[in-house]
Formats: sequence, structure tokens, C-alpha cells
Amino acid sequence: MEWQSWSEYLEVKHIFAESFLQISIYVSLAIALAGSSAILVKIYAPYAFHTGIPEIKAILRGYVLDAFLTPWTLLIKAIGLALSVSSGLSLGKEGPLIHVACCLTFLLTSFFKQFERSEGQKRKLLAASAAAGVSVAFGSPLGGVIFILEELDSFANDSDVMWRGFVASAIAAVTNNSDTWRAFELVPWLALGVIGGVLGSLLIKLNVQVALYRRNTFLNDWPVLEVVGASAITAAISYLVVFTRVQSSELVANLFQECKPLKVDYHGLCNPTANAENIFLLVITALLKIAFTAWTFGIMVPAGIFLPTITIGACLGRAVGILTQTTQTAYAGTWIFQSCPPEPTVRCVSPGFYAVIGASAMLAGVTRMTVSLVVIMFELTGALSHVLPIMISVMTAKWVGDALGKDGIYTVWIAMRGYPWLAPVDYHDQGESAAGIMKPVDELVLIEDGQCTVGELDDMIKTHQYQGFPIVEQRRLVGYITRDTLKCHIGRHLSSESRLGRCSFSNRNHNGDAIDFSDGLEKSILHLRKETPQELIVRIFQRTNFREILFTDRGYLVGLVTKKDIVALLTMHFPHTGSLS
Repeated sequence: MEWQSWSEYLEVKHIFAESFLQISIYVSLAIALAGSSAILVKIYAPYAFHTGIPEIKAILRGYVLDAFLTPWTLLIKAIGLALSVSSGLSLGKEGPLIHVACCLTFLLTSFFKQFERSEGQKRKLLAASAAAGVSVAFGSPLGGVIFILEELDSFANDSDVMWRGFVASAIAAVTNNSDTWRAFELVPWLALGVIGGVLGSLLIKLNVQVALYRRNTFLNDWPVLEVVGASAITAAISYLVVFTRVQSSELVANLFQECKPLKVDYHGLCNPTANAENIFLLVITALLKIAFTAWTFGIMVPAGIFLPTITIGACLGRAVGILTQTTQTAYAGTWIFQSCPPEPTVRCVSPGFYAVIGASAMLAGVTRMTVSLVVIMFELTGALSHVLPIMISVMTAKWVGDALGKDGIYTVWIAMRGYPWLAPVDYHDQGESAAGIMKPVDELVLIEDGQCTVGELDDMIKTHQYQGFPIVEQRRLVGYITRDTLKCHIGRHLSSESRLGRCSFSNRNHNGDAIDFSDGLEKSILHLRKETPQELIVRIFQRTNFREILFTDRGYLVGLVTKKDIVALLTMHFPHTGSLS
């Protein structure tokens, strides 16, 4: 049986009734699919929304967020992702697949006891599973490996070395002659890089404003209603434009293809008499996708931003490619096009090639990825000749994007969500010391060694939500105990008989009547002088897994700085830090 449209199946003949039926079914299916995804996420697994990459980045840098990796989150993420992608919303599946891979790994580690007490080993496995997620999502195994080095684990300032090597390699390659591209093509390539950087920064700023508006209006209380409304508007508008009506993956695949005599012409893209119309439609599609993506990335459904961003860039790249090809054909005899073959039947400019370059530039402008992005795009296209122009466009897009805003989309969302993730930036102070960022001892909640009872400690951890507490003896530092360890020790002795028993954290204050808590003290706590330069403190946190550093003066506690304090220091340039926490 052959495929039938709804109008054919229902035998609707009138043109107006046929169009109304088609768009009604198109919008209704979009609403049903997106609404189902939102309901599943809202009711069963709130951590299954969004892309998941910001949270994975934070976890791999030491943040404990086990609820984000539960089997229930995995199930809802997988089902919700299929529904949301099918709805036609401006989102992708690639980022969420990284979250899915990490959830699977976390589930498997629960069956092995050696991973229960080793967060470091868990993070290593999660990094490997993130690479597997990229490999599955893009078919790019090498890109997955480089992605975890550049984007997820970063290795502090080593990413600067990778970026500098990337730039040097690109410049060296440009100086060599190549038969796969012409010198005049550097102009449109650089233009696409500038466009990618500008529009990438614009998309980030729009997305931030939408996220803030969502949090501060009624939409925060009605996430499912927002998803339904967004899917209805997206479907209704998308149906009117031929390039937005289809799935983004299908559109991108066709934009990447070159025009060949024996190949089906996709919606007239290869028709030389319709170049102006195609350029107009491609630009309109890109602008609509920017608006849809800015709103969609953050609603209560699993959603990635890779595919929508690639779609935007591919549309603009194809438009620039068609424009360049048209110009070259019209002025083939001018000096600038002398490098093209003299035969008019031989193609000189490849618009599909430009779509790949535009997609790379736009993705670089939004995510600020560099090396891993080039490898992923190279493995997607499978053409070695694509590497150099992709490198040029990515390099330009990153420079332009960094000039308009320091942070990529994932870093911005980490800052807005308030995750204690330290960006691998090279921080330099202006002569400030640790005293300028530490919490002074008078503002800390302290445990006085040998003076607190079990009941008083239990009341303290219920009143204060700090993740750890310094222990002192008349302001002299004894040690530090984490919240979880203290709760565990209290739970062992919390009874009506022992609630009044005093607790000892050191041998000096231990006597026969005291309850010994000394084995709960942190073994690897670091304490420095408050005159230590801020720059050194930042580097210590960036390169170690310390969550706090204590400051002492001749053995007396004078202050404390936590990882969150350093995060706040490094994100103070961003005005919306913690706005979604």
C-alpha cells in the first residue's frame, strides 16, 4: 500500500480544506508529542530536562549530583527525548545522548563495590561514557575523545595550549597551496566565521533573557503549558516555510549535499533560476530557528542545542555559497576568479561545502568549542579537504564571539544554575590576597571541641546547610569535618541516653565520658595564611579537588574560602550568576 496524505485518506478535495486539515494535524501531533515529554519530565524526573552537559561538566569537576544520574532520570530522558525530537521543536538529541550515556555508566557502577567510595573513579568512568555519547551522537569516535579533553575535563590551563596549537596549525595550513579551494574563498569563509560569532553571541544573550523571563513570570509555575504553547507556535509557523517544516536532521543532510545531475533536487536548491528565492528562504529559516532555539533551549523537555545550531549555520552557509557561486558565474572573466576552471560546465564553488563551514562557525559561536568541533565536523563529512576551511571559520567565530561575550552557552547555564564549576581560565589578581575573598572566622559556624553535645550537633546541622564545619579549641584550629561524615557519626549515637553526651574531636579533649568523633576529621584539609595571593588560591582550586581551604595565623583559625566562593569570583563578570539556582 502506498503512502497517503491525510487529505487523500479522508478524501478532502477543496484546496482550502486540504491545507487547513494538513496544518491542523501537523500542529496537533507536535503538541501531543511535546506535551507528553513535558508531563513525563515534570512529574517523574525534573533532572531529565535540558541538555545535561552543564551538569556533566560540573560533576566531572567534583560536584556531587547523584540525583541527576538515577535510573529513573535515564528512563524519562530517553523516552522524553524521543518525544520532544519528534515534536519538531527546535532542539537536538546529541547533547542529551551524552547525559544518557553517563546515566547508564552510573547505573552500572552501582553493581561494583569498588566504585561506591571512590568519586574519582566514578568521574573517570563518566568522562569515558561522555566520549561514547559523543561518538554515538555524531558518529565521531575521535571527536568524542577530544570533546572530553576540551569541554568536560579541560585540564585547567592546558586548554590554552590546545587552542594556541590549533591557531598555529590553521595559519600554517593556509600558507600551503591547495587544489581543493581558491584564494578568493577566504573572504566568504571569514565572513561566515564573523556571522557565526555574532549570531552565536546573540543566541546566547537571547536564551539568557528568555530563561530569566521564564523564571520571573507565571511560566515558572506552568512548565507543561509553556511546552504546549511553544510547540503549537513552532509547528504553526514552521509549516508555512518549506525548510522549517521538515526535521532538522533531514534539512542539514540535504544542505550539506552538492548538486549532481543524477541526484534529486531538494526543494529546488539546485535550480539556478531560483537562487534569489532560495537565499531568501534560507535566511528566513535561519532567523526563525534562532528565535525558536532561544526559547526552546531551557523548557521542560530533554533538549540539545547542537542540531538547531548546526541547522542555523548550514542555512546561512548554503545561502552564502549560492551567492558566491552566482557571483562567480556572472563575473567568471574577472581577475578575482581566474583560479576557477575555464570550462563553464566545471563547478568552481560548492554551496554544500559552504553549508558545512557555516554550521561549524555557528556552533563555535554558541559553544566556543574549537579542536573537538573541527574533528567532529570532519568525521561527519568524511572529507579531508573540509578541515582547513572549518578551522578558519571556527577560529574566526571564536575570536568574534569572545570579543562579544566571554562565555559559551554551557558556561552561561552553569553560572545561572549556580553549579560550583571552575572555568579553566588564567586568573591574575591585582595584588589582592586571600583575605579579600575569605569568610572571616566571625561569620563561620564553628564546633568547639569537647564542648558540644550530640544533640547540639544534631540541631546545628538541621539549622545550617553548610557542607562542612571547622572544629576549634578556643579559636585554635583542630580540624574540619564534612556534613555527611558528621551526620553519620551523630546517627550512631543519637538516642535519648547519649543525646547529652559531649563529643571529642581530638585526643587532648578526650576522656572516658566523651564520645570520640576524631576519626571523622578530614585527612587532607589544607590551611594557608590569609596573605596568600588570590591567584594562587584560584589555581589550587582549579587543579585539585579541594572544596574548601582554611586560613590560620599561628595555629588560630582566621577564615575559610570554599569552591563556591572561587566560582563567584570567576563569574562576577556575568550579571545573572545564580539566577536559576
